[in-house]
Amino acid sequence: MDVKYYLEDLEVGMKAETRATITEDMIDTFANITGDHNPIHVDEAAAKAAGFKGRIAHGALSASFISAVLGNDLPGPGAVFVELNLRFRKPCFIGDEVTAVAEVAEINERTGRVKMKCHCEVEGQKICRGDAGVFVQKRPKAD
Repeated sequence: MDVKYYLEDLEVGMKAETRATITEDMIDTFANITGDHNPIHVDEAAAKAAGFKGRIAHGALSASFISAVLGNDLPGPGAVFVELNLRFRKPCFIGDEVTAVAEVAEINERTGRVKMKCHCEVEGQKICRGDAGVFVQKRPKAD
């Protein structure tokens, strides 16, 4: 397995992001995978009746892009995602481009645990924010 960053490579303030555009198919697939068929996600008329401009993406779908940043970019492959605490602030709609951002906030060199500040945004507006905990491998000792 290729490790992008070992614990020793990380510094507070390092940041990474990823982008994805929400599609109708993503929402439908996520609903089918999770079993969450809340009408505000899967029915345009129901979403509008609830006061939204259209179907909204599941909060967990938006948050899953944070997992992509942590697993692919920072800390990247080999990191173990163990905690996520998010507050959802605004809905995300079909056609929105979501930017998920993760930033190293704290590093515990003894335990290998790293706290990441995370958020997702659409057009510069945060739709959710919080923090995540990951375990990061230490660099293997040379023989």
